[in-house]
Amino acid sequence: MIYFLIFISAIFVNNIVLSQFLGICPFLGVSKKIDTALGMGAAVAFVLTLATVVTYLLNKLLILWGLEFMQTILFILVIAALVQMIEIILKKISPSLYQALGVFLPLITTNCCLLGVAILVANGTEKLPAGVTNPGLLEGTIFAFATALGFALALVLFAGIREQLSMNKIPKAMQGTPIALVTAGLLAMAFMGFSGVV
Repeated sequence: MIYFLIFISAIFVNNIVLSQFLGICPFLGVSKKIDTALGMGAAVAFVLTLATVVTYLLNKLLILWGLEFMQTILFILVIAALVQMIEIILKKISPSLYQALGVFLPLITTNCCLLGVAILVANGTEKLPAGVTNPGLLEGTIFAFATALGFALALVLFAGIREQLSMNKIPKAMQGTPIALVTAGLLAMAFMGFSGVV
């Protein structure tokens, strides 16, 4: 039951983009088409889950060797290596998705969502439902995967809304970034409705 609560909480209640405001750059940049948003969401989900497991284990070694100060640098290197691996795989498997993601695929490396979740899980400070104290690798991995799904959900919802908005007449002063920011704010307010669920 606690794993289900972690899952629901990370996707809806503590959505990484809409309530914690991490990962805003790809949220605004890749959310013009649903297929691109789905691809980015899948790439982030894979990298975030794998990076969280690897960084959690590496952090245990850093603590063992007394090198905790190396945490951020090591985590950035691990995330960069995983993103490079995703880029190579996408280039081979799906060149169209690789082209659609364009410059945003390498920018996953600098997505603060990835580094933020990896640090939260490694330090055991992520927001988990009541009852979970000092979370382990399993809880952290479930939290990371659910956080990635929440990121993808927010991205796809926002992309769908932006596609619909592009077909409507919007005042010239509100076109582009202004209407995107207003829409993101309304979407964040809608997700606040889930705050009493868990």
